[in-house]
Amino acid sequence: MRDPMGPWPARGSSFMLCAGAVGLIAMTAIIGYQVFGRYVLRASPSWAEEASLLLMIWYVFFAAAAGVREQFHIRITALENVVAPEIRRAMRFFIHACVALAGLSLAIWGSELVALTWGHEIPTLGLSRGFAYLPLPLSGVLIILFSIEHLMRGDPAGDFEDEASAD
Repeated sequence: MRDPMGPWPARGSSFMLCAGAVGLIAMTAIIGYQVFGRYVLRASPSWAEEASLLLMIWYVFFAAAAGVREQFHIRITALENVVAPEIRRAMRFFIHACVALAGLSLAIWGSELVALTWGHEIPTLGLSRGFAYLPLPLSGVLIILFSIEHLMRGDPAGDFEDEASAD
């Protein structure tokens, strides 16, 4: 079973990584503008810090979800490399199940945080504080889906082959 969920997880992961790169560039530009305003214009924009923090929350959580699918998160494989293949497979299954549980906790408690803070406004931006925290439950759901995809593939290692070579 090659792609049990079809092409959408790969496309979604690529989109999240691109959006994360755009968010990082935008945050860097906003901070650059803030420094320019502070030291050259002697008038720092009041919205710049909150806007850069909001962007960072959004791109970091979606990049983390993409990292689960692409397997570029940190993991230590020393023990995994010295055990028998059957044990290694069980370990990887257990790891993906634990990652899915972490995603579930993000989804549940992130939703609670969004609900609790939705009525609070970020004064300098005029946006809901809940909107700033919305990536927590959304990325939690994506982490769950990407973990399930690894488990459904029958290859709990999650080592995606070059998908272009399969075509």
